[in-house]
Amino acid sequence: MSLTEKGYKERLIDKKIDRYLDTFGAVLIEGPKWCGKTWTALNHAESAAYVTETSTKRLALINPKNIFSDKRPQLIDEWPIVPAIWDSVRHECDRGKGPGNFILTGSTTLRKDTTKKQIYHSGAGRIARLKMETMSLYESGDSTGEVAISDMLDNKDISKHIREIDLKQIAHLIIRGGWPESLKIKEENYSLIPKSYIDSILNVEIEEEKARDKNKMNMLLKSLARNESTIASNKTLIKDIEEYETGNDLLTSRTTLLDYLDFLERLHLIENQESYSSNYRSPERVGKSVKRHLVDPSLACSLLNLNVDRLMKDLNTFGFLFEALAERDLRIYMDYLDGKLYHFRDNVSGLEVDSILEFEDGEYAAVEIKLGYNEVDDAIKNLKEFYNNMSKKPKFMCVIVGVLEAAYKDPDTSIYIVPLTALRP
Repeated sequence: MSLTEKGYKERLIDKKIDRYLDTFGAVLIEGPKWCGKTWTALNHAESAAYVTETSTKRLALINPKNIFSDKRPQLIDEWPIVPAIWDSVRHECDRGKGPGNFILTGSTTLRKDTTKKQIYHSGAGRIARLKMETMSLYESGDSTGEVAISDMLDNKDISKHIREIDLKQIAHLIIRGGWPESLKIKEENYSLIPKSYIDSILNVEIEEEKARDKNKMNMLLKSLARNESTIASNKTLIKDIEEYETGNDLLTSRTTLLDYLDFLERLHLIENQESYSSNYRSPERVGKSVKRHLVDPSLACSLLNLNVDRLMKDLNTFGFLFEALAERDLRIYMDYLDGKLYHFRDNVSGLEVDSILEFEDGEYAAVEIKLGYNEVDDAIKNLKEFYNNMSKKPKFMCVIVGVLEAAYKDPDTSIYIVPLTALRP
């Protein structure tokens, strides 16, 4: 009997956790704060220890085995607070008790120097790592799930009428984000949770390490928000900051920038999208830069002080944030399918493809993301050019659209046209 909380919404990662608990001694679930790690872990646990509680932390500092329970799997929530827990869990898994002993959760990845000093074993073969994100539209119930990525991979007919959704509803979904707690609140309060998240980073997380400047971090976060869903380089980030601030607030040191970005990555706040280069006829022309993403588009809205009305009046920004919303979901869906998400850019011609879905067997798909149906023809043209330049052809191609009342396959090109609010893995 698990410790599932009342009202728990099943997540796509649940099935993978079950598989891993049947295989490994322990499972580590990493991801941003408030994405639902603890609730999901409780869905698979028979007992729990919360290291955020003072009494539990004190016991663990004396000896991590003090907090171990015989009821397994046991959740140990936010284990990085006491790094010695890692090796104790690994030793316990070595005692031959079979798989499924522990579920660890962590909202922060330890610094490399801390890991070297306090952790003596990687946990390989004992502790399996899983990455968890905020909720996809399918998980939150905002996608009907009528069109599956796996169905397109199998060349199935996906043609059907889809429920109607308008631009304003999409704007609300972007501003709300995928935070589980946001599903329980009124629309007018959607922006409060991502705002609180940013405040926590600037006023709590930074204070704990006491090694970074709050104003500089705030400037960097706003720069990342302005460059959401672009391939902005580190030089661009620094230049962007210089254009908005002067004097002592400038973040000009490359070393400092990398340190600040590393801090945000350890908080699981950044989910950059790597470039795809395989099978292109001129590989030397393929860009290597990552596409910038915050872990959830609602954070960019909060940092840029965007609401529904402002998004509706700035369709260019709206388009970038819709792309971020779609690629957040695609990351989650591809992880469920044991695949990876990339982007593509030809540095010479400027040809770009928003998303490349690479599957476990090496097959891949090319995906363009467009807010409005009026952009579909250009997306199809772009995908056809990409197709013609690939030595190994994509298994399928697709245009994901914001506002669309049907899913279908274009009769002339066999390219799928799918609303984001109908998609599932």
